[in-house]
Amino acid sequence: MALPRKAVILSAGRGSRMGQLTADGPKSLLRIGGARLLDRQLAALRAASIHDIAVVTGWQAQRFDASGLVLLHNARWAESDMTDSLACAGAWLRREPTVVCYGDIVFPPAAVERLRDQPGDIVITYDPDWSELWAQRFADPLSDAETFRLRPDGTVREIGGRPATTGEVEGQYTGLFKTEPAGWQRLHAALDESGAGTRRDMTALLARLITRHDVRVPAVPVSGPWYEFDSPTDVAAGRARLADLDRLLGLATTAAGPVSPPDPVPGAAPGRH
Repeated sequence: MALPRKAVILSAGRGSRMGQLTADGPKSLLRIGGARLLDRQLAALRAASIHDIAVVTGWQAQRFDASGLVLLHNARWAESDMTDSLACAGAWLRREPTVVCYGDIVFPPAAVERLRDQPGDIVITYDPDWSELWAQRFADPLSDAETFRLRPDGTVREIGGRPATTGEVEGQYTGLFKTEPAGWQRLHAALDESGAGTRRDMTALLARLITRHDVRVPAVPVSGPWYEFDSPTDVAAGRARLADLDRLLGLATTAAGPVSPPDPVPGAAPGRH
């Protein structure tokens, strides 16, 4: 089994649920306590021996510094989904194993290592202790949770539905996964077959593969602090986890420090790019 040497960060979306924090730039460039979400993602990937990293851009693409990164662009970011951004990295995905992460999550190197070492055409990470984290983020944890159930062999049996009870939720998918070339072929085919009115988000795509095509998708639990930034309230709720993660990554930050929008583009007026 070839180990992934490449990673793709999906950061094309507008992130409108973050309000003014992303009014002039993407979520992955938000600076919290002195470091951007992107800085933490890069540190975790590189600590797991993945150094060839691409970012799929869209909203405010010019704010990304190409230094040390490959920049890919989803020109249709405003009218497409994250899976369409993933397709922008197709040249990588069809050639060799690749780790993929959403642009609004942070995670420890151990999560990447477990993902990297687990055999499978498509492998995802999940948080088995999701209820504690969701209770911090939401008044009603089930209002934002998705169904997630595993088979006895550790592969996903169900994902992405609306749960009626916590019994339907054995964990939560974290937005970090690995795909082999054969896995990307399956994902791409499922994306092609999704017609108008069909959900095209990642969990819906995985659910289609699992239920309609009987694809076995191993799931590995996250080991260490991870977090998702989806709304302004997530910033306050996530500071403790950021502090733990930054210590683990060796980043000199103050998680209780200020939240800053993405760095300005030299010579450009905010909001006019």
